[in-house]
Amino acid sequence: MTKTELDHAMSEAASAVSDTIDHLLSVHDQPEARLIEAMRYATLGGGKRVRPFLVLQSAALFNVREECALRAAAAVEMVHSYSLVHDDLPAMDDDDLRRGKPTCHVEYDEATAILAGDGLLTKAFEVLADERTHEDPNVRIHLVSALAEAAGDQGMVGGQMLDLMAEQMDLDVAEITRLQQMKTGRLIAVSCAMGAILGHASPQAATALRAYAHDLGLAFQIADDLLDVEGSASEVGKQTHKDADAGKATFVSLLGVEQARNQARMLADQSAQHLEMFGEKGDFLGQLATFVVERSH
Repeated sequence: MTKTELDHAMSEAASAVSDTIDHLLSVHDQPEARLIEAMRYATLGGGKRVRPFLVLQSAALFNVREECALRAAAAVEMVHSYSLVHDDLPAMDDDDLRRGKPTCHVEYDEATAILAGDGLLTKAFEVLADERTHEDPNVRIHLVSALAEAAGDQGMVGGQMLDLMAEQMDLDVAEITRLQQMKTGRLIAVSCAMGAILGHASPQAATALRAYAHDLGLAFQIADDLLDVEGSASEVGKQTHKDADAGKATFVSLLGVEQARNQARMLADQSAQHLEMFGEKGDFLGQLATFVVERSH
């Protein structure tokens, strides 16, 4: 498996997911169309599409129909995009740049951005609950429940609350790890879990994917912390050095650059080892772990 092959696979997946979102968020001529435009702006403006790629590749392990996997992948990307829209608001991180372009509240306005985030979050569950995502209602219920848990108070939103509090707290490595597992790791984990749910995976296979996603999520966040320290806004597509300027504890501030980088690489290697039972079918997922820690944006 080469980097070129991975890049091509990720590009193809990103394009397919974008096409699916484009279809799901079709523009109409009603007065509220501005909301749909803002939702499209937040979701169709680029990005690595790592989480949708995880959904598609984990689903492929179990030969899930592509249409089903794409709808689940689009739902995850909607939740991720909503979180970025709200995270960028003045009341949160107050960022003006995301994916190399103005953030949603800058391009539109704060009220529209809040509603766009609300719209994307609820649209995600509408998509998962639709029988076109899977003919088995029990599978759809499981998908909805898994994403709700990952995105809610015990997952991404709870992690964001901890992140806001982190500027006034002295966190150690264990506490930072818990924060990032909630804020970032849970959505990465559910992206893999969705493939297993769609494919009626065995308990053994589901456990292997869960272990892979756990290590991948931590590696991903450490790499993000490194980019915040070493990257530039033009490279990363968003403001950098914000955590250090705010005095916020991160993996890098606690471990140092070199130890953090070594830890990320170790976690990436470890995550790939959990995929051995899948053989060649798991190659793209394994290569993705390396991509995550070596990316420059």
